[in-house]
Amino acid sequence: MSDAPPRLEACGLSVARGGCDVVRGVDLALRPGEAVALVGPNAAGKSTLVRALAGLLPASAGEIRFEGVALRALPRGRLARGLALVAPDEGGADAFTVEERVALGRYPYCGPFRALGADDRRAISRALERTGVAHLAARRVGTLSAGERQLAALARGLAQEPRVLLLDEPAAHLDVGHQLALFAALDEVRRSGVAVLAVVHDLPRAAAWAERMLLVARGGVAAQGAPETVLTSDACQQAFGVRLRAHRVAGLAQPLYSVEP
Repeated sequence: MSDAPPRLEACGLSVARGGCDVVRGVDLALRPGEAVALVGPNAAGKSTLVRALAGLLPASAGEIRFEGVALRALPRGRLARGLALVAPDEGGADAFTVEERVALGRYPYCGPFRALGADDRRAISRALERTGVAHLAARRVGTLSAGERQLAALARGLAQEPRVLLLDEPAAHLDVGHQLALFAALDEVRRSGVAVLAVVHDLPRAAAWAERMLLVARGGVAAQGAPETVLTSDACQQAFGVRLRAHRVAGLAQPLYSVEP
């Protein structure tokens, strides 16, 4: 793990929704170049946690800091130039072309009045290429497949040129080809120094991609560390109701997992 100061840090974070704490006492730190998978059963609080980290939901207790500054003290524009959230089913974009949708990622830099400049165009082009959707630039978002839409949404986030990238279920409903393309793009982003945290439901896929895994259960972090350690832990068994076993296979960098009878 990098010894660099955290880009994004939560300390004792709790988030209430409907009068109840959905996230409770979470501590986490994301450092430059990290790939972190956030896993957990349904209704564990994963999406709430990600939206709170992005500044979209207020903390009921604790604090979130972006590059050492309390999130509540940061102007939204400054935060948007450093942190991007990619969430599933980003509505209202069907009439846009892919290029127009991705160009919205430059809003934190341009605002509503300034025209796109050369730096903006370069960022848009780079994001389209990184995610493999440059050939779809002129297509309407409403005509895309689920996988293409998700890659276009990722491109919009990358056009922000963030230093922290948060993703809520980026691989949901994607076929294996689009999953491979998406995680390959995330690997490239991470290698450029961006801190990446993604909610991933496919546990073996999460383990193959992430350097570190956070298991959320009942609103709190039940386990964190190397994916193999987390997935074979008692906390994982309690969270999902099954025990996973890791199998090392010659020639494979990552273990394979099976459910113990």
